[in-house]
Amino acid sequence: METIAKLYSLTYKEVKTYLFALLFVAGNIILPQLCHLIPGGGLMWLPIYFFTLIAAYKYGLGVGLLTAVLSPVINSLLFGMPPTAILPAILVKSVLLAGAAAYAAYRFQKVSVWAIAGAVLTYQLAGTLIEWAIVKDWMIAIQDFRIGIPGMLVQIGGGYLVLKLISKL
Repeated sequence: METIAKLYSLTYKEVKTYLFALLFVAGNIILPQLCHLIPGGGLMWLPIYFFTLIAAYKYGLGVGLLTAVLSPVINSLLFGMPPTAILPAILVKSVLLAGAAAYAAYRFQKVSVWAIAGAVLTYQLAGTLIEWAIVKDWMIAIQDFRIGIPGMLVQIGGGYLVLKLISKL
């Protein structure tokens, strides 16, 4: 399942970088708010990462990193979610996702469900180990694998569908 797509690597010198980042940050603010309407929805659906994946895969590391850092920080400041105690772990995972997604897009030069799955698994596995080092609690560190599998599947399947839909833009 692959789609040839226009993939970009926007730089920090381009206004488009910041405009796209703002668009994806807005998505990463709205989607978590919707998911938090369901008890435990944030833990299960992992919504703070969805548009970071799209941003980095479609528009490159610059847009991905802006989205990865600004989304959790703004959400935490505005809504207290994620709580400041776990914000460092969320930021690490978010930055890892931006890097993995941008690399997958660069490496494969097409929208591929396997490349997206690889990016999601990469950030989750590396992020789990780093989170374990930060929080010193294995059960908290593997929480995404205990509770967040539906969210990872949405990132892979939904990410593929969204990227495929916007592939010619």
